[in-house]
Amino acid sequence: MIEPTSAAPSQTLAAAVREAAALLAEAGVPSPRADAELLADHLLNVGLGRLRSLMLGDTPAPEGYAELVAERARRIPLQHITGVAHFRYLELAVGPGVFIPRPETESVVQLAIDRVKGMPHPRIVDLGTGSGAIAGSIAHEVPGAEVHAVEYSPFAHAWAAKNLAPLGVNLILGDLRDAFAELDGTADVVVSNPPYIPAEAIPNEPEVALHDPPEALYGGGADGMELPTAAAASAARLLRPGGYFVMEHAEVQAGWIAAMLASSGTWTAITTHLDLNGKERATSAVLADQSTRNERMGQ
Repeated sequence: MIEPTSAAPSQTLAAAVREAAALLAEAGVPSPRADAELLADHLLNVGLGRLRSLMLGDTPAPEGYAELVAERARRIPLQHITGVAHFRYLELAVGPGVFIPRPETESVVQLAIDRVKGMPHPRIVDLGTGSGAIAGSIAHEVPGAEVHAVEYSPFAHAWAAKNLAPLGVNLILGDLRDAFAELDGTADVVVSNPPYIPAEAIPNEPEVALHDPPEALYGGGADGMELPTAAAASAARLLRPGGYFVMEHAEVQAGWIAAMLASSGTWTAITTHLDLNGKERATSAVLADQSTRNERMGQ
């Protein structure tokens, strides 16, 4: 009679994370070790500090870990697997149908927050809010702020509604071209991270090309500038004289956007801002008063 063999011992957490990091690296994931740890913590929910402590011992790998790693190796975004995107001080619910907020956008939020320091009740409008990252961060970090946000996609709007409801943001489903007509001429700050990728520019990263919604990526037209131009026009409509507009864009679009704003005769103090990687990531401007605009237009 042949005795049955004993079951193989379960893999330790440390070994599983090492193996996962190697697999993700082979799949081309940009941050394999970090993603391997974050997937383990998604299942264990102990925090990365505690997770790394557990990896020093014989703690077994959590059940289902290999399956999550396999999903990430197929270049499904980490945030779609965990259902969470971390942005500044927020944990945002995300998933299919909504653009995953990027760390670069955090510096755009900071520009808006810096502008309203000292204002008791600033009115701020976010054009094309996506998951609600910008609007939610401002509402969270600026006490007394009145924050409005618009999103065109019903799918993204549903995610934004979940994220923004606890923060008191006024969210609508609509088009940034004509949203909030009732606020015309009253906003202190308008901020936007509109779609801006040119029509023929397919993103290299599979996570972006295959999983971010196209309506959140492509700005319209061959140069991708239709929606950024529309966002600037809406900002000019919504802001009070002296109000502040800041918009995110691709590095290569900085010069074009600055020239577009300057040629309108509507804006002063046009400034290009660098992100944490030193790339020209955003442009800001101040709405000129009517007399200045008339003077520029030769009236």
